[in-house]
Amino acid sequence: MKTITLMIDGMTCSACSSGLEKYLRKQNGIKEVSVNLVMGNARVEYDDTLLSQKQIEIYVKEAGFQSLGLWKDTQIEQEQTKANRVLLLFTILAIALLYICMGHMIGLPAIPYLEMHQNPIHYTVTIALITILFLWYGRDILKSGWNHLIHKMPNMDTLVGIGVMSSFLYSMYYAVQIIRGNTQLVDSLYFESAAIVIYFIQLGRYMDKRSKNKTKEAIEQLVQMTPKEAYIKQSGKEQKVTIDEIQKGDIVICRPGEKIAVDGIITDGTAHMDESFITGESKQQKKVVGDTVIAGSFNYDGYLEYQAERIGKDSTISEIVRLVVDATNTKPPIATLADQVSGYFVPTVIGLAIITFFVYLIIGNPFSEAFHTFVTILVVACPCSLGLATPLAIIIGEGIGAKNGILIKKSEVLEMAQKIDTVIFDKTGTITYGSPKMEQIICYDAMEEQNVIQMVGSLEKKSVHPIGKAFTDYLSEHKITDIKVENVQEISGYGIVGTIQEEEILVGNAKLLQQYHIENSHLKDEKKLTANQNSVVYVVKNKKIIALIGVNDIIRKDVKQVIQLLQKRHIKTIMLTGDHEETASRIAKQVGIDHVIANVLPSEKANVIASYQKEKHHVMMCGDGMNDSPALASADIGVSIHSGNDIATNTADVILMQDHLYGIVNLIHMSEKTIRNIKQNLFWAFFYNILMIPLAMGIFRQIGITMNPMIASLSMTLSSVTVMVNALRLKKIKFIQ
Repeated sequence: MKTITLMIDGMTCSACSSGLEKYLRKQNGIKEVSVNLVMGNARVEYDDTLLSQKQIEIYVKEAGFQSLGLWKDTQIEQEQTKANRVLLLFTILAIALLYICMGHMIGLPAIPYLEMHQNPIHYTVTIALITILFLWYGRDILKSGWNHLIHKMPNMDTLVGIGVMSSFLYSMYYAVQIIRGNTQLVDSLYFESAAIVIYFIQLGRYMDKRSKNKTKEAIEQLVQMTPKEAYIKQSGKEQKVTIDEIQKGDIVICRPGEKIAVDGIITDGTAHMDESFITGESKQQKKVVGDTVIAGSFNYDGYLEYQAERIGKDSTISEIVRLVVDATNTKPPIATLADQVSGYFVPTVIGLAIITFFVYLIIGNPFSEAFHTFVTILVVACPCSLGLATPLAIIIGEGIGAKNGILIKKSEVLEMAQKIDTVIFDKTGTITYGSPKMEQIICYDAMEEQNVIQMVGSLEKKSVHPIGKAFTDYLSEHKITDIKVENVQEISGYGIVGTIQEEEILVGNAKLLQQYHIENSHLKDEKKLTANQNSVVYVVKNKKIIALIGVNDIIRKDVKQVIQLLQKRHIKTIMLTGDHEETASRIAKQVGIDHVIANVLPSEKANVIASYQKEKHHVMMCGDGMNDSPALASADIGVSIHSGNDIATNTADVILMQDHLYGIVNLIHMSEKTIRNIKQNLFWAFFYNILMIPLAMGIFRQIGITMNPMIASLSMTLSSVTVMVNALRLKKIKFIQ
C-alpha cells in the first residue's frame, strides 16, 4: 500500500470535496480517501500494484476536477498576486462592458465607434468578444454546473451555468443575424447579463480562496515555530545539526535567547521560559532539572541541556497542526439559501421550457417560434438577481464589517453567526490583554507616580525581561520620553540596576533587595498586590524603597458589557482556559461569565467545543495564541483579536481588528441583518421569475400580453437593480463602538 497527497484544483464547496471523495472510493485499488476542501488537497491510500499516481489523477479528472501533482507548500503569495491581477483585469472589463451597453441609459457619452445604433456590427462583435472572455473566466463555474447536472444534483453553479449559456447562445444567434445585416435586432442582445453574473460569482470565489490561503499560512507558521537548527552533545562535544537530524534520546543545548528545538526533559540547568503560545499563560515559567520543555518555547535567561523525547510527527507542534487540519476537515458545511432552492428551481424551469417547446410544435406553431419561446423562458429565468441575491449581501456585509473592525474570512460566517447560542472565551489575551500591564503603584517618596514610571521605564528599556514591557509600553502609549541611563546591569532572576542622574536605581523582585541587603519594610503592601495575582516590582533609589508596582495581565475594559449584551440575547458564556481554576474563577466572577472550565490543555479545548456541538449547540470560540488554534478551527465560528498571535489570527474565521470585544456582538447583529436581507433578495429574485415565466410561456397571448427579448432583458435588469438596492441598505447597520 502507498499513500500520496495530491493538490486539487476546482473544488469550491463541500459538495465538491465530498463528491470527489465518494468517486475515488468507488475505484478499484483505492483503500481510503480524505479530501480537505480548505487545504485543497486529497490524501489517497491505494494499492500501488494495481494503480499509479497517473491513474488516480485520471480519476480526479473524471470526477470534474484537476490534479496539480503531489501536494507541497504552495507559494501562496505568488498565487494571490496572480489572482489579484486576474480580478483587476476582469473588473476593468466588467466596467467597460457595462459602460458600452448601458452608459447611454444614465446619460453618459457614447463611444462613437461602439454606439449600438450607429455602428451595430462593431457594437455586437465587441461585446460578444468581451463576453467570451468572461465565459473563459467562469469556465470553472460552467464545468461545475454541468457536472452537478449530469449527476442529478443541480446546485448554484448549475443555475448560473444554464442562465449564462442561455443568455449567451440566444444573444449569439441574434449577433449572427445582425452581422448578416438585420441590424434592428441590436436591442435584443444582452451579452452583459451573462458576463456580469460570472463576474460577481468569481468575486465571491476570490474572497473565499483568500480565506483558504490564510489557513494554509497558519499551518505553515505552526511548523515554523521551531528553529531549523540546534546544538546537540555527542561524546562531550557540541555539534550543530538540523532539527530533522535530532534523534530521540539526544542531549540538546538551548542558550538564552534561543527556542527549544524538540519536546524534551531538562537534564541540566535552570531557565525562565515563555510557553504562552501553548499554555496561554502570559507569565514566564521557571524550568529546572526534570521539567518538560516544549518545542518552540523561548528561553529568556538560562543555559539548558535537555533530552529529546518527542520529535517529528509526535511533537506538540505537530499534534496541534494535526488538530487544526482535522478540524478544517470535519467542520460542517453550510449551504447557501440559493443552493438549497436551486435543486427545485432549475429542473422546474427546464421542464417548463421543454414542455412549452413541444406544445408549441404540437399545436402547429413553426419551429422558430417554438425555439424562440423555449429560449425566452430560459432567458427570463436567468438567475441574474438570484446569482446576486446571496453573494452581494454577503460582500456588502463583509465590507461594512471590515470598516468597523470585523474582518470576516469565510462567507459562511455571516450565515452561521445568527445561530450562535454559546460563546466560549479564552482568558489570556482575550478576556485579559495577554501581556503584562501596570495595575497599581504604591509610592513611598515625594516623587510623583509619573516620574517614577518614567524612571522605571527608561531602565527597563535596557532589559529583555517580559515584565519590563509593561513599563516601556506605558511610556510609548503616553508619549513619555525616556531618561538617560548609565551603568546598566541585568541580574538574571532578580531585576535590573542602573544609574540615573548619578543616583543608583534598582528595579526588581524581593530577591533583589536581599542581594543588596536592603530591608523590606513593605511586606504588607506586597501581600495585598500578590493577593490580586500581581507580580510585584520594587523600585529602589539610593538603597531606599520608593515604590511598589503591581504588574498583571489585566481585564479588558469592555468585557463586562460584552458579556451582558450576549446574555441579553440568551447566549451562554463560558471561560475556557489553561490557567489555574482559582485565577480563572476570580476573573469570571468580575466580568459576569456563566461558567468556567480551567486547567485545560490545547487538545482538550477542541474536545470541550465538540461536546457542546454534540448537544446541538452552535459554538463561537474567542481565543488568542497558538494553544487556541485547534479550538478556533473546531468551533462553528472562530474569533481572534488582531493583537493576538498570528497563528490564531489566521486560523480564526473572524479577526477583530480593534482591540476590544464589541465586534462579537456586532458580528451576531450583522449576521441577523444580512440573512434577513438575503431572504428579501431571494423573494424579489423569485418574484420576477414567477411573474415573468408565465408571460414568456405565452399564457396571456390570447389577451394580447406577450413577451419579447426587450421585456425579458428589462425584467432581469429590474430584478437585479432591486436586489442591489436592497443589499445596499445593509450599510445602515449601526455598530457598538
